[in-house]
Amino acid sequence: MLRLYTHASCLQHDPGPAQPESPARLRAVLQALDHDRFAAIDRVEAPRATREHLLRVHAPAYVDRILGITPAEGTVRLDEDTLMSPGSAEAALRAAGAVVAAVDAVLGAQGGKAFCAVRPPGHHATPDRAMGFCLFNNVAVGAAHALAEHGLKRVAIADFDVHHGNGTQDIFAREPRVLFISSHQMPLYPETGSAEECGVGNIVNAPLSPGDGSYEFRELWEGALIPRLHAFRPQLLLISAGFDAHRNDPLADLRLGSEDYAWITQRLMDVARAHAQGRVVSTLEGGYNLLALSTSVAAHVGELLEG
Repeated sequence: MLRLYTHASCLQHDPGPAQPESPARLRAVLQALDHDRFAAIDRVEAPRATREHLLRVHAPAYVDRILGITPAEGTVRLDEDTLMSPGSAEAALRAAGAVVAAVDAVLGAQGGKAFCAVRPPGHHATPDRAMGFCLFNNVAVGAAHALAEHGLKRVAIADFDVHHGNGTQDIFAREPRVLFISSHQMPLYPETGSAEECGVGNIVNAPLSPGDGSYEFRELWEGALIPRLHAFRPQLLLISAGFDAHRNDPLADLRLGSEDYAWITQRLMDVARAHAQGRVVSTLEGGYNLLALSTSVAAHVGELLEG
C-alpha cells in the first residue's frame, strides 16, 4: 500500500514571485500524480504537527517565533532565501504533520509506504534557524517521532537532494539511533556536507562535483552509501526526496535524469525490504524546474507504488 499525504494549505505558503520555491512546484507534483498510473494510491489529508512533535527537534523559542509570524499580507523575510506569507505557518504545520502521520501509518498494522507531497521543504531547518526555504525540519520531526512514540532503535534518513541537508545533520549529529546518509553537490549552498563531517559515526556525507551525472551518482550510492544503509539495518527508512540534481534544474550543476530517481528509489526499496519490512516514508524537498520535478516525482512515486 502507498499513501499520499498532502494538504491544500501547502499551496498557501507564498514567498513571492522572485522565489523558486513556489506554490507552482506542488501544483506540478500533484498534477503529475493525478494520472491513472497512480489511481491505487490512498490519498490522505495531512494533519497539523503538534507542538510536542516540533519540540523534539526544534527549540521552544524558535517554534514560538515561526508560529507567531502570521502577516496579514505580504511577506516577512527570515533570511535571504526564506520568507513567510500569511499562509506559511499553517503550511509548515501541515508539512511536518504529514511526515508524522505517514510514520504512524507505515509503522501500524498495515505497514506500507508513503509519499508526502508537501511544502515548505525542511532539510535545511536547524534546531533554531530557518534557512534555505525551510521552516520546520519535516523529515527530522518524523524520525524523532518514530524514536519517541514507536520505540524504534534504528531509523535511517537517505537524502539525495542536490543541496546538503545541514539541518537534519545538525539535529541528529549526536543521535546514534539515526543514520543520516547524503549525496549532494559540493561546492554549493549551504557549504556543508564534507566527508569529514561524521557525527558520532552516524553521518555519512558523499559529495559529488559539479558536472557529475548518472554514472557518478549511481557509483557513489551503489559502492558506498547503500552498503552503509544495509549495515545499519534500519527499522524504518525515511527519504528526503529532492529532485534538484536533475540536469535541467536551475539551482545546481549535476546532471541526473528522471531514470536516476527511479533507480535510487529501487535501491532504497531493496534496503527497506531487507531490514524494515518495506516501510518507507518519503517527503518532498527541492526541485525547481517544473517539468523536471514532475517527471522525476512520477518516476520516484511509481517505484514506491510498484516496489
